[in-house]
Amino acid sequence: MLPAANRLRRSEDFRLVFRSGSRSANRFVVVHVVKGASQAGPRVGFTVSKKVGNAVVRNKVRRRLRHIMADHLDVDARLVVVRALPAAAQASYDELAIAVATQLERAGVNRG
Repeated sequence: MLPAANRLRRSEDFRLVFRSGSRSANRFVVVHVVKGASQAGPRVGFTVSKKVGNAVVRNKVRRRLRHIMADHLDVDARLVVVRALPAAAQASYDELAIAVATQLERAGVNRG
């Protein structure tokens, strides 16, 4: 589970990431990143629209993404937003994990 200190909740923060962050995408997710060091690790938010599916499917995708990002709390980003695309509904957990890790790397985020 993603710790409360690492959750992005305010709409102003989401807007900041969408407007000023770098972006990287594939067919499952779009990862928006604002780089910068943070002692508590990055704050992470998720966007899963109704295009992904009904409420059950959206929540399943969101839970998977939250669990995946809990493993990436050692990245050198300040703010991260993971936006699920409709293909994420049919993706397996492993496909989503690879997609997120690849897009974080393409966005220029380093681990460690």
